[in-house]
Amino acid sequence: MPPLDLTADEVLTTTRAVRRRLDLDRPVERALIEECLRLATQAPTGRNRQRWDFVLVTDPAKRAALADLYRLGLTRPRQQVVRDEVDRGDPGRGRRIAESAQYLFDHLHEVPVLLVPCIRVQGRHENASHVGQANTWGSVLPAVWQFMLAARSRGLGTAWTTPHLHYEREAAELLSIPYETVLQAALIPVAHTIGTDFRPGPRTDVDEIAHWDGW
Repeated sequence: MPPLDLTADEVLTTTRAVRRRLDLDRPVERALIEECLRLATQAPTGRNRQRWDFVLVTDPAKRAALADLYRLGLTRPRQQVVRDEVDRGDPGRGRRIAESAQYLFDHLHEVPVLLVPCIRVQGRHENASHVGQANTWGSVLPAVWQFMLAARSRGLGTAWTTPHLHYEREAAELLSIPYETVLQAALIPVAHTIGTDFRPGPRTDVDEIAHWDGW
């Protein structure tokens, strides 16, 4: 499948979290996923160590089991997620976002490909400090975002999710991921989109978030 006729700016501004417009009936070609992965691995990574791995789940039974862990993470989370008071989103879109999230909750097991990006570590103690966390996640998240951008340019939709991480050990057992030395970063549904006409999302004006030479 040739890439869509989009400029770099269009790809950057229209790569949205896609949930309700994921095509649950159309298979995703393995070659298409591999194209996106090749582009993903051109992302910067700390000291060029390239510690990333990508687990792609297409088996229906494993997709269903992984989707169940995602649902457990939302309905019975094991850790308290601290939410600060910063919320620059449009309050008028809250209901729409909730409906979209509910759709994914109900249909995640039907998405043709579930991607679990991972990063190798010497041990889970590496993330004990803020510096360690920044180093670890900064060495995998750029690659995942490049995968998502590449997917958008090829008519695929994605969404970043993390609830299954409440049950990361169970997911590791399901997917034979070495739990002590491999960290899972997210769970990303991947599917062709229903239509390709996505628009930029509402965002805070740059003047409100840019701090020149100090806060």
